[in-house]
Amino acid sequence: MSIASEVGKRIRFYRKMKHLSQEQLAELCNFHPTYIGQLERGEKNASLESVFKISCGLEIPITQFLEDIDTLEHSSNDNIPLEIYHLCLQLSEKKQKTLKKLLDDMLEFLEQ
Repeated sequence: MSIASEVGKRIRFYRKMKHLSQEQLAELCNFHPTYIGQLERGEKNASLESVFKISCGLEIPITQFLEDIDTLEHSSNDNIPLEIYHLCLQLSEKKQKTLKKLLDDMLEFLEQ
């Protein structure tokens, strides 16, 4: 998997999480909607400045946006643990603790 495709997957993931269309995100970042689509499909390499503008448009710290990008698995599978992690970041601390308890209980149950 290339960096361009991983960045594109993250753009799409966070855009959908924020319930934005490509057009809405493009407007927030002062980009053309076609460019957002090309980035999401991994057809274009985003400059660091573009990634910064997109992370600002999505209201996500660039550090979170680029987190673990250097440890990509070289496969076509989605990075499910990273997606779960980013979903958890959107939850309150109380909900994170509840989710952790549920996962712990579920894993304990599956081990029986």
